[in-house]
Amino acid sequence: MHPMSPTLSSVSIPDLEEIIALRHHLHRHPELSGLEYETSHTLQNFLQRYQPDEIVSALGGTGFAAIFHGKESSAGPTVLFRAELDALPIVEQNELPYTSLQKGVSHKCGHDGHMATLAGLASMLHHHPLAKGRVVLLFQPAEETGAGAWAVLHTPAFQKIAIEHVFALHNMPGLLMGQVLVRPEIFAAASVGLQVKLYGKESHAAEPENGVNPGEGMSELIQAFNALVRDQQRFQDLTLLTVVHARLGEVAFGTNPGFAMVMATLRAFEQEDLNQLKSLALEAVKLVSLKYGLRYDFEWLEEFPATRNSAEAVECIEQAAQYLRMDIKQAAQPVRWSEDFGHLTNRYSGALFGLGSGTNQPQLHHADYDFPDELIPVGAALFYRIAESILNP
Repeated sequence: MHPMSPTLSSVSIPDLEEIIALRHHLHRHPELSGLEYETSHTLQNFLQRYQPDEIVSALGGTGFAAIFHGKESSAGPTVLFRAELDALPIVEQNELPYTSLQKGVSHKCGHDGHMATLAGLASMLHHHPLAKGRVVLLFQPAEETGAGAWAVLHTPAFQKIAIEHVFALHNMPGLLMGQVLVRPEIFAAASVGLQVKLYGKESHAAEPENGVNPGEGMSELIQAFNALVRDQQRFQDLTLLTVVHARLGEVAFGTNPGFAMVMATLRAFEQEDLNQLKSLALEAVKLVSLKYGLRYDFEWLEEFPATRNSAEAVECIEQAAQYLRMDIKQAAQPVRWSEDFGHLTNRYSGALFGLGSGTNQPQLHHADYDFPDELIPVGAALFYRIAESILNP
């Protein structure tokens, strides 16, 4: 059977068109990480039609959880499904009826589709309540900066929800529409941003001998950073360092600059490799600064742990996909991008998996990407079956 035609056990989304319209509204009104106030408000209002038993708001800032109890609310475990609220600082190139109205901000990771998928799951849980247990729909802020999941986990109101299982999906351009991508152990890479500031001494451009220009040090640091990952044999698995930005002084022909900045993204499949790369990068900063007589400071930003899946959760996803006659693909390697859902899988038994959004789709974070509406009922059906298999075995 075609993977886009799951056989459901009398489960459907009667108001799918309204949920698709919701996605289009969210796409038209994107908000950046930590600023998702209207997005959160819109979703909470929309979900009221499904009569959730509880709404827990102000999770990690703008986040919230909608909780649906089974008919026997005192019995059974609690399963959480997560979607992300935030968009990206990217100018949209698509010409759609619902193109972003926010200049320079757009949903280029498909989070609008992830939110709509959870709304579809809410519809299913309302029209086809499960017998027992609880299903938590977490709408999480600030995934793109790596801050959201951590903030939610450290919100007392969230800590009071006794969660046992956690699941999330991410749409995957390049995979067949509706194909399920699974992998036990590491699914997505760990990563962190490094910002290094180098301080010399400013002077007139006509008197460079009276200043200390950090330009040579900046250049050597970039080369040193690139050299750190050239020999992959020093690491257990794939480890990357990408210099993403460099700046020397101000744009002024009359000034010999006294300031420079280098920014890099460090990435690894294994947390131990990332820790080693962080140490090597800081050692390079110290050596370059000492060589050129510079002061320095550094800051780690947007840290994402590796997303580690439990074997039991992956097996649950596979069985649910098989039940729905969906195509399943085993990932030979983790994906190179990072996901802050790893904070949740570090705390609870769970898994992140991919859901194919088409082989001809633009890649994630590209200016012309748009989440395919036909994926909403597929993702919602898979989530529902996962919940059903855990809560009503």
